[in-house]
Amino acid sequence: MKNILWLIVGVGLGFLAAHQINKTPEGKRFFEDVDSRAHEFSSAVIDGYKEREAELRAAVADAGDALSDFTAR
Repeated sequence: MKNILWLIVGVGLGFLAAHQINKTPEGKRFFEDVDSRAHEFSSAVIDGYKEREAELRAAVADAGDALSDFTAR
């Protein structure tokens, strides 16, 4: 229970520090840069997921076609 309390205190202090840093021009630039990089990363993950999903759907379709050809004989 004591560890959870320390975790909550640490998170709260972190938010407070980030809020104070964000008030400065350098802090705003820093957080805008972090936000931009996080957005780029999430976009890359989404694009990779969609690409892999398309590959898997094509493979399943090909396997279904092969199975249909095999059972039609």
